[in-house]
Amino acid sequence: MSENPLTSGSRWLLAGLILILPITVLVIRVTHWGMLDQTALFYLGLPTAIALLVVFTARPKSGTGVSMAALTVVLAMAALLLGEGMVCLIIAAPLLYGMIAIVSGIASLIARGGRGSQQALFAVPLLFVLTLEGVAGITFLPRADQGEGSVFVDAAPADIASALAAPPAYGPFEAPFLRAVPFPEPVAATGTGLAVGDTRAVEFTPRTTFQIGSEPTPRHLDLEIVESEVRADGGRVVFEVAEDATFARWMDMHRATATWTAEADGTRMTWTIDYDRTYEPSWYFGPIQAYATDLAAGYLADTFADEALR
Repeated sequence: MSENPLTSGSRWLLAGLILILPITVLVIRVTHWGMLDQTALFYLGLPTAIALLVVFTARPKSGTGVSMAALTVVLAMAALLLGEGMVCLIIAAPLLYGMIAIVSGIASLIARGGRGSQQALFAVPLLFVLTLEGVAGITFLPRADQGEGSVFVDAAPADIASALAAPPAYGPFEAPFLRAVPFPEPVAATGTGLAVGDTRAVEFTPRTTFQIGSEPTPRHLDLEIVESEVRADGGRVVFEVAEDATFARWMDMHRATATWTAEADGTRMTWTIDYDRTYEPSWYFGPIQAYATDLAAGYLADTFADEALR
């Protein structure tokens, strides 16, 4: 009979972790206490705490294996409680599992002692510094960023202007990343015109939660045109975000800009989205948010291109 890697005390510890950590995650998410759910302390500190507690207290044969199992259970339970936070959970999962593997490996080397433990100690201050990103305003990379998407349209600049002046018919996301992660999807818009002061109100798929008796909450994004230049050979229109009840939990979106220029036998249209990243660590969430925003800008370009061709 094979030896059970977990002692009775280890099982109780693991059970305690499984019980306490989802509650902690829920409290931080619901209360937004200290905005910790948007910092590296949440996404790096959580798996670090799991790994250290299991490796140094539970003493299993494989600290990494048990840590991975514990995190899997914690994430599964947290997913039932986070509602729309599932987006962040799915995106953050590789980071959490990666940190579990790294921290468990380092902690195991230190626990075993010997030559390797001395070298592993050098990683401790680095891990400590990394977990502080996002706390007290600390960040390693600039938060301001921009997403961009461009498309060539077999249509005249005037057709592009007409499409931008009217609410589009939104279709489903085609990019695999946007389809795989449950991002809010635009479903309808109101507002017309391309003059400064004209507005748009974009409705998105409603927010849902798992709370008993809760009903879907409408989500919207209100925009106002603050700059507009429409010419025979192209133009530029800047939509400033007036109210964001859709993406505010993931990014601080400032404006969306549409530019179009006559090119060859058609028109080149480009959308750019200016925003500030609100999640840490920057080296992980920065590229992911930039990629997702590029896809969103490309989606807008394709959507209005289709409208210009109708």
